[in-house]
Amino acid sequence: MSTTEAQSLDEARAYQFASAFNAIRDNMQQVVRGKQHVVEMTLLCLLAGGHLLVEDVPGVGKTLLAKALGASIGAKIGRIQFTPDLLPADVTGVSVWNRNTSSFEFRPGPVFTELVLADEINRASPKTQSALLESMAETQVTVDGVTHGLASPFMVLATQNPIEQEGTYPLPEAQLDRFLMKISVGYPSRNDELLILQTHETDGLVDRLKPVANLQDIIAMTRMVTAVHIAPELRMYLIDLADATRRHPAVGLGISPRGTLSLQRVARARAAAQGRVYVSDDDIKSVAPQVIAHRMILRPEAVLQGTDTDAVVADVLRAVPVPYDRV
Repeated sequence: MSTTEAQSLDEARAYQFASAFNAIRDNMQQVVRGKQHVVEMTLLCLLAGGHLLVEDVPGVGKTLLAKALGASIGAKIGRIQFTPDLLPADVTGVSVWNRNTSSFEFRPGPVFTELVLADEINRASPKTQSALLESMAETQVTVDGVTHGLASPFMVLATQNPIEQEGTYPLPEAQLDRFLMKISVGYPSRNDELLILQTHETDGLVDRLKPVANLQDIIAMTRMVTAVHIAPELRMYLIDLADATRRHPAVGLGISPRGTLSLQRVARARAAAQGRVYVSDDDIKSVAPQVIAHRMILRPEAVLQGTDTDAVVADVLRAVPVPYDRV
């Protein structure tokens, strides 16, 4: 096959990727009103093979976002309501003695689904929170010395409330780093809130959503993301951004190499969603706040001065020069 034919094939697949991406996004937006950017970030996280942390106040649609995603791709949802008395076995599953067979049988927990909704994850103890670590990192669970593989695709969508801190357990840095992206939903505009009043007063909207893709489509799209081209100059740009977070005066701990890899993966997914077979610097800059802000630890004096990680990301993006070659 000639180079031209190979390029044409790649462009055709990228077009198919973008068409499927848009179809899922539009389907989700039938119930998640006025939040196109939030829906797109959620889809990019799924197609980049990662997990999502949604932090926002109650009632803005965090749970609805997860349900709309599951309904649009035909995925089973395992919901876990995190509470202080939740045990690790309530997440992963437990071995139960079967008197008929005189042996232990493993009963899988809610983590054995394609989409896991970890609702208010910061309300559970650190021991229970860590029960998700192996599943998020290795796509497997080990119970009583036996390893069980999880579904494919597999995504954890966790929510947390930033305003009620009493009785909560902040996520440790190790677990925060396991989340590919962190986003907020935010309040709707006046027009969108009016639509919500007109259409969301009764339940069942999500139940009426029909799948516009299946799990095999998602697996195929995830594989396509890794084939998106990224130029050597842009790889150096990623390294420069990571180094800038480590050198920033307000930052005590910058992003790790895992963070750099994560930024590359999501930038590739965004390029494919735009129908392109190559990453541009715009892809990197547009997803950087959602990918790297939660991976940084600020110095105490910077926090006292009112600096936040989003401001640091903006500083870094302004300070690091973009490669002249945008291909």
